[in-house]
Amino acid sequence: MKSSKINEYKNMSVEQLQKELKELKNELFKLRFQHSLKGLDNPKKLTLVKKEIARVNTVLTEKENN
Repeated sequence: MKSSKINEYKNMSVEQLQKELKELKNELFKLRFQHSLKGLDNPKKLTLVKKEIARVNTVLTEKENN
């Protein structure tokens, strides 16, 4: 799963990656808010979203340095 997502991100443009990053950060904010109010059914989701954000940031950095 990870490698397919990474390949998908590598095929995206910088603008698409920035849009994806913004959406992931918004999702993380909502998850944190929900977790603080009533808890989450799956707290592991927070970790998964953070890792996706890191993947997008890594690919963005690679593209911007080239």
